[in-house]
Amino acid sequence: MSNSNAEKNKAVVLEAFDILFNKRDYVTAESYWSPNYIQHSAHIEPGRDGLFNLIKAAPPSLKYEPGVILAEGDYVIVHGRFSNIGLPANWIAADVVRLKDGILVEHWDVIQDEATEQQSKSGNPMFGDSFPK
Repeated sequence: MSNSNAEKNKAVVLEAFDILFNKRDYVTAESYWSPNYIQHSAHIEPGRDGLFNLIKAAPPSLKYEPGVILAEGDYVIVHGRFSNIGLPANWIAADVVRLKDGILVEHWDVIQDEATEQQSKSGNPMFGDSFPK
């Protein structure tokens, strides 16, 4: 895969995540997620509807921030933060997405509660350059 295709796939994933998680524009989001979307997350019901219903049920304050993003072939991995999720801690997630023809068709994730400065044994934040407030 050429570097331009990897960059295009990264841009598609970042735009899709922003449209769904931050803007909550479900109509536009449908054009980014396949109707046959395959979900591997233990936190999300099957398919595109499972993902969309999860976001619809989340607090309106939900915010997604992308961090490091890598792409190779049809796969994109983005390390991000989900904040204001209605739980005691933010989630730090590594989302792995497979694309086909510019559409998100499959997803895996690894999710962890974000550590505070007092909880961090390394002394470093899990996301970005600073600890959550």
